[in-house]
Amino acid sequence: MIPLALLAALVPPTGARAMARSAPAFHDATAVIETPSLFDDVEGGEADADDPAIWVHPTHREASLVIGTAKNAGLRVYDLRGREVQTIPTLPTPGPNDAASRFNNVDLVSGFWLGSRRVDLAVVTDRGRDRLRVYRIDPRAAARNSAPLVDVTVPDVPPVFAGNEAEINEQNTAYGLATFTNGKGAFAVVSQRNRTTLHLMELVAQGDQVGYRRVDALRLPATLQLPTGAVWAPCGEPGELPQVEGMVADPAAGALYAAQEDVGFWSIGITSGRFTGVPRLIDQVREYGVPASYNPETEECTVHRDQDPGAGGSIAADVEGLTIYQTGQRGGVVLASGQGNSTFHAYDRISLRPLGRFRVVEGPRVDGAEHSDGAAVVATPLPGFPAGLLVVQDGADATGTPAAAARATTNYKYIDWRLVLDNTRSNS
Repeated sequence: MIPLALLAALVPPTGARAMARSAPAFHDATAVIETPSLFDDVEGGEADADDPAIWVHPTHREASLVIGTAKNAGLRVYDLRGREVQTIPTLPTPGPNDAASRFNNVDLVSGFWLGSRRVDLAVVTDRGRDRLRVYRIDPRAAARNSAPLVDVTVPDVPPVFAGNEAEINEQNTAYGLATFTNGKGAFAVVSQRNRTTLHLMELVAQGDQVGYRRVDALRLPATLQLPTGAVWAPCGEPGELPQVEGMVADPAAGALYAAQEDVGFWSIGITSGRFTGVPRLIDQVREYGVPASYNPETEECTVHRDQDPGAGGSIAADVEGLTIYQTGQRGGVVLASGQGNSTFHAYDRISLRPLGRFRVVEGPRVDGAEHSDGAAVVATPLPGFPAGLLVVQDGADATGTPAAAARATTNYKYIDWRLVLDNTRSNS
């Protein structure tokens, strides 16, 4: 373990030098681009934005892509101007009584050895069918602005958690996702809906297709001991445990960061393709330790704030999308979405100490991002985003028309990283 006294000396400035060697100052920012609105109703194809990933083209930065899940409506692929370039539908349902395919989270793998070449992959959790779907990203198609994602999933891949179709239909299935590579291969950490279990899956090439196998498993606590000695469990529907969705891996740090929605976010060791060490809670939700009771009539929890033991952290539940603004081998920040009050919290990538927080607020051209779920950020300079690009899900997109406003509407917002950190920022 690195001595605390040495940590500050090891934090390099960011690639765009927007962060000083002292603690950076974060500011509320406006989005500069947004993707088309998605509508979660029959007319809109039950499209619901959830989780984005940013793919950087290896030679033509202007052809880089944002890949976002749309749940029952599959995947959407956008260019750097927010224009849709590809729609990928979910899979057919096996039987009339079986759960429908539903794409929940997406992450990327770079340099995967497939067939006789290295390729980049987009990996998706199919929550409805409890599987991973794998798509090869074609750089030439991306440069031509044509369909860049090609399904390369082995046809008979097994469920990630379920043992049979009946268990799949119960929907305690593949949910959150984080991918990483190391010297031993490419891996995907998959969380289980309504449970605290994480499965570590190795991605395996089979000819020109990709399958996977489970290599490890871990279970986060469903009940936690407070500093007072009392035992606390987050409130939820009967039979549902506090699940994890947002995750991001940092192989250089040997760590997986996992957002347990009603608890906080954890640091979990991942070395040599295995879970290692004891999970450590980095920051808690504000409601951590506060007693609550479930009302079956309203299907909501009543929080008894008058009994707050004062053990809570800084994030307003749920804690959601985790992503890393990575500069160099170890520099940068970890971001976490506080869905409860639409804030993003920043932590030093090495020490994980809190650095500040910000919101994505309404601007002159694009509305803000509320109740954000997934998020992705890159530090690579891109056209229009010279210090890097932050993409966040907007859980309440403002469409501008009364008829559309009455519908459940989501989309993705693009934020110039300079607007988050640079005191001389502008909306141009």
